[in-house]
Amino acid sequence: MKNLVKEIEESFSAFTEDANAQIEKGNKAAGTRARKASLEMEKMLKEFRKKSLDAAKK
Repeated sequence: MKNLVKEIEESFSAFTEDANAQIEKGNKAAGTRARKASLEMEKMLKEFRKKSLDAAKK
């Protein structure tokens, strides 16, 4: 689960950087990367939720 949290943190960092580039500089490619990162994070967050619930049941 620690690896998953680390992956989520890295993905969020990349998302934040790209989202800010789109907002501040109008970089369209950065917006595309930010949207892709958000979809990846969604999958990872769902996986975290499953693992967290399993850990709580033990």
